[in-house]
Amino acid sequence: MIEARAKLSGAEALIEHLQLVIAKMKRELFGPRSERSQRLLDQLELQLEELAAAAGEDAAARETTGIPAQGFTRPKTRRNFPAHLPRRRIVHPAPACCPCCGGTKLSKIGEDVTETLDVVPRQLFVTEHVREKFSCRSCEKISQPPAPFHAISRGFAGPSLLAMILADKYANHQPLNRQSEQLAREGVELSVSTMADHVGACAAALLPLAELIKAHVFAAERIHGDDTTVPVLAKVKTKTGRLWTYVRDDRPFGGADPPAAVYFYSPDRGGAHPEQHLADYAGILQADAYGGFNALYEADRKPGPITEAACWAHARRKLFELADVASKARNKNSAMISPIAFAAVQKFDAIFALERAINGLTPDQRLAVRRRDIAPPVNELIAWMKQERAKLSRHNDVAKAFDYMLKRIDAFTCFLADGRICISNNAAERALRRIALGRKAWLFAGSDRGGQRAAVMLTLIQTALCRARHRQVYAARRTMPNGSGMARRCHAGIVDRVHGSPIPFGIVWSFRAPRGRRAGGRSAGSGFACRARTA
Repeated sequence: MIEARAKLSGAEALIEHLQLVIAKMKRELFGPRSERSQRLLDQLELQLEELAAAAGEDAAARETTGIPAQGFTRPKTRRNFPAHLPRRRIVHPAPACCPCCGGTKLSKIGEDVTETLDVVPRQLFVTEHVREKFSCRSCEKISQPPAPFHAISRGFAGPSLLAMILADKYANHQPLNRQSEQLAREGVELSVSTMADHVGACAAALLPLAELIKAHVFAAERIHGDDTTVPVLAKVKTKTGRLWTYVRDDRPFGGADPPAAVYFYSPDRGGAHPEQHLADYAGILQADAYGGFNALYEADRKPGPITEAACWAHARRKLFELADVASKARNKNSAMISPIAFAAVQKFDAIFALERAINGLTPDQRLAVRRRDIAPPVNELIAWMKQERAKLSRHNDVAKAFDYMLKRIDAFTCFLADGRICISNNAAERALRRIALGRKAWLFAGSDRGGQRAAVMLTLIQTALCRARHRQVYAARRTMPNGSGMARRCHAGIVDRVHGSPIPFGIVWSFRAPRGRRAGGRSAGSGFACRARTA
């Protein structure tokens, strides 16, 4: 009788699991795909855009024809444009006489200023470098100034144009074929193969900068790590490659060092790749529970073991999906999951709210607050999860979500003993969000070498974006042509070969180049293949 009851309970749990899988599939097809209901937000944004466009059209028609048109009334808000934008002041001529009495004795008592945001369209131009030749009347020798430095050897594209191509390709997700069509509409014929050749040469020229950023990231005491898929073109169909990122961000514990991110490409997700990336690193790694990281946490590892710090956002996300499915599923069996999942999410949210209040404090201050205010609810959550887990079948998805955390409880609770550790791995996920958004535009990478070039360029662009957010203002220019500003901020060794090289979004850190390493550009020739919609 007991054995039959146990089999019946296991069968019911298995049926419940299968029903939940079906509900998840329906949710993937017809429901929101993320915790923030991204599809619903996109739809609302489209509706808002349509409403705003319709209101603008109605207002223009009303002003033109004088016929009242129906539309919604926008709230009157004063627009404060950024102070760093240049202002062009246009003073309209004042009347020469009073419009009421015709008097000419007028005195200024004030002025009204109305600001409108405008843009100067980009303008392509040709720079002529003139090198005059001189002949010596004494020795009959001919002298001439040396040729100017080019970011690409024997290249005709200036640094600003190269930076624009790279930024549009890797930051704005515009494939080269679309950029070529846009340039053609502006009267400049630049083939896709030529632009691909420039991209390859720039990636080779900027590789030393990426290596310096890599050294800066792995010099941190704590880093974030994560990876995402990248479709790569193969003979018959696309294969799945991987882009790995490691982020240094000391701002949560009041660190003064600037943030940075480094990317790596690999053709698969084997554990050997993170071992190679972190071969010389020994510190704290905040990541998910990917099994390929396990070798990094071994005690006998050289140069030293890496401390594992698990991500609470991953653990919460599993429970959130279950709670979300349970609230929308129409069958009565799925409703059994709802109370436990919702209760768990609420307990997680309370801990996240406490953590949010200590962002930016020093490690000692964070540790003191955690021991006083955060450790009690964490211990209460763990005890509650163990108690509820004992009541659930091993086939239950809530039990699996609990096991994800309970089996790695030391990695999840290590933040209570170290003020430098963050509660989540959101820094790495934010660094990968750009790639996830761009996949819909460029569809796939052309080859493994294309993935490696993308890793180099994403390292520079994402680091510059982190730096811009760190300073709370984005750079006004995406390049520093002819080395303006770069020579003031970089040390000797790499500067003499980086004059005028495209630095997306203006990297402004001081890096000391290793002796003998230079970033001289070399033409990539025709070896860089490109397809119309490759990354």
